[in-house]
Amino acid sequence: MSETKRSGSVREINGPIVTIDLPGIRSGEQVRIGEAGLLGEVISLAGAQAVVQTYESTDGVRPGEPAVGLGWPLSVELGPGLLGGIFDGIQRPLEQIALASGDYIRRGLSIPALDRTRLWAFEPSPGLEPGTRLAGGMVLGTVQETATIAHRILVPPGIEGELLELAPAGEYEIEATIAQVRDARGPAQDESRRLCLYHRWPVRRPRPYGRRDDGVAPLITGQRVIDSFFPLLKGGKGAVPGPFGAGKTMVQQQIARWSNADIVIYVGCGERGNELVDVLESFPQLDDPYTGRKLMERTLLVANTSNMPVVAREASLYVGITMAEYYRDMGYDVVMLADSTSRWAEALREVSGRLGQMPVEEGYPAYLASRLAAFYERAGRVETCAATSGSVTLIGAVSPPGGDFSEPVTSHTKDIIETFWALSKELADARHYPSIDWDTSFSGHVPTAAQWWSDEVDRGWAARRAQALKLLSRDAELSRIVNLVGPEALSDVQRWELEGAALVKEGILQQSALDEVDTFCSPPRQFALLDLVLWIYDQGAELVGRGVPVREVQSLPFLARVRRLKSIYGNDQLDGIRTFRAEVEQALDGLRLEYDKGEASR
Repeated sequence: MSETKRSGSVREINGPIVTIDLPGIRSGEQVRIGEAGLLGEVISLAGAQAVVQTYESTDGVRPGEPAVGLGWPLSVELGPGLLGGIFDGIQRPLEQIALASGDYIRRGLSIPALDRTRLWAFEPSPGLEPGTRLAGGMVLGTVQETATIAHRILVPPGIEGELLELAPAGEYEIEATIAQVRDARGPAQDESRRLCLYHRWPVRRPRPYGRRDDGVAPLITGQRVIDSFFPLLKGGKGAVPGPFGAGKTMVQQQIARWSNADIVIYVGCGERGNELVDVLESFPQLDDPYTGRKLMERTLLVANTSNMPVVAREASLYVGITMAEYYRDMGYDVVMLADSTSRWAEALREVSGRLGQMPVEEGYPAYLASRLAAFYERAGRVETCAATSGSVTLIGAVSPPGGDFSEPVTSHTKDIIETFWALSKELADARHYPSIDWDTSFSGHVPTAAQWWSDEVDRGWAARRAQALKLLSRDAELSRIVNLVGPEALSDVQRWELEGAALVKEGILQQSALDEVDTFCSPPRQFALLDLVLWIYDQGAELVGRGVPVREVQSLPFLARVRRLKSIYGNDQLDGIRTFRAEVEQALDGLRLEYDKGEASR
């Protein structure tokens, strides 16, 4: 984008909200404020006056200082070099910032997101010759961004015309010209547009695509309670609400590490600094389970902690989703994790309050629901402009105060998303992790996921999942009776139902992120464990129904081992689970024989 600067002056300062006099400024345009050159964005206009939200602290700025319009909206640089990067809420590279200004970000500091000096090996797309008709989203060539990800250089959306020249294979800096296009949409028919290895895109404008597709395959996370009970499709919208200490960050980190997506984007939006430091320090050390290389080769991080400027927190989610859409347009499956949308909503609340807008529920602005919906709607599986398929799966953490799921951010999110993983403080306190509450969580993707499980793993998945959830629901009913009148009030059948639910909870739903064997569970092993546990429950129910005392069934020694089986046999040891099942069957047959002999003697 060309830079067209206009100058004015600061009129009034109200925290991050600055009023300026600047004729000709446009809504959404970026500006530099004051002698320090603080970066901001125009959010409203009244004649020659503009209201600007600044992404840096305005301490020390005085009326009369200069204000300069930059001529473009808040935008991000999209090109090779993003993966492996750590950026702040407005896409400034934090590692380069640390070299330039130390541990604290100097106000007004402007560092490009992408390295201008690095050389990239560009390979033009075969078949592209001068005279070829180009359109936005078409692939000009590829750059090997990391060992596992080929970065496809796209014609920027909005450009359409005849290819005049395409650079040959070779090494280029990202600002080098790799193509010349006669832009049919330009003011002059013979206008030539220069294309390089990167382009800018406004973060608040969704990137175009060919058409939206339905999801066809679940996002495999390796977490049994998610994949087997509350699945999320690639291109879906999910939320992880939960109170402090319930394990939201760990759930999101497990998804980031183990999900079968091509690209992972983690946005730390307003979370505590120590949590983000843990993410920033641990992620570069993690190995990618799918490639054996470093996980950061397909990951990028956006870090905006709670002590950073509040308005940059509001921008950080849009920065993350725009980069996610960019990799989607290359034909990749992208997962974006937003931690958390509650802190983003708090930024909206603070800005709206300073603007004097009428608050509604709990002080949030009236447009909270529409902003949330517009953000989540940028997820999806699409046919790209280049006729390939790509997806953005969006998972937002929600931090309701006191774990109150009726508060506005959680309730509006629940109306928008399709998969809801509700975290329970009670489960977390009981050291049951992941602490996803099976009673309040839900997924709207079960029918599609069931087809995938039937085709890829086992036709019995849907029936076993439904049986397990019914057993867990029955457990909740019986537990209330036990709490009121004690376990003596239950029949043997009911006691075995409680035992079966305990096997599901401890043998299936509990999963330790720190267990080297069980931190990731492949779909075949997930079903093998679930089928085994429910088969044991069915066999026990048949014995109890025949009159075998429930205490004798509960005393069978293999029940304790069933709970630990997930940590004994890994993903490539399904034969061990089958062998164990044969041993259990032999023990049950022995109990049946012993009981039948006893009955015959009586």
